[in-house]
Amino acid sequence: MAEAEKELKKLEAEQAKEDADFLSLLDKESKEFDKDSEISRILAAFRANSYDVLDLQPGVPDEDIKRCYRKKSLLIHPDKSSNPRAPDAFDRLALAYQTLLDEKKRAILDEAIADARMLLIRDLELTVDSEEVKDPDVVFMRQWKEKVKFVLADNEARRQRQMKAQMQEEGREQRRLDEEIAERKRKREHEVDWEKTREQRIGSWREFAQKKGAGGEKGGGKKKKIKTLG
Repeated sequence: MAEAEKELKKLEAEQAKEDADFLSLLDKESKEFDKDSEISRILAAFRANSYDVLDLQPGVPDEDIKRCYRKKSLLIHPDKSSNPRAPDAFDRLALAYQTLLDEKKRAILDEAIADARMLLIRDLELTVDSEEVKDPDVVFMRQWKEKVKFVLADNEARRQRQMKAQMQEEGREQRRLDEEIAERKRKREHEVDWEKTREQRIGSWREFAQKKGAGGEKGGGKKKKIKTLG
């Protein structure tokens, strides 16, 4: 009887260990699933919208942003994940975090999100007092998120056009400056060349004057008097 009880306890201990190992494996697989799921979500988010990347609502306080970033960065850190896309997701998460902590960049993003909301309200022929706007449902929030993509993309395209125009204007100004520099260089070279040939020109003029004087003496030595009329 004692032997039987001893064997039973042994079997129970082995079963408990198997159960613990199984639960540990499930927990590990669950965490890996969470990591992969979050990595996929980050990479699918609109990267220009840092709120979307961090899965936060606009207007949240800095403390919520810091808390969210810390939690997600620990979850998907490349050193703790075998997912080959983890480094890219981690970089996007870090960039979004830095953007939201930068007052100027966050203000620009917030303005774009506010513009998107007003455009959506206009497109849906609503007002700020409409029930759909005061208490937005899932559909309205999804439409708002899509409108944010449009506004951010349009802002970026406008920025690119302005940059291109500025570069073209800077190019024209640079060409004008280059032409002015080249013209001044030509003038300096001309002045130098003129100065280099100065003695030669003077010598040639003296030689010409001497030859002219010698030619006058050969013609008679004295100048003829001009006969006065009258």
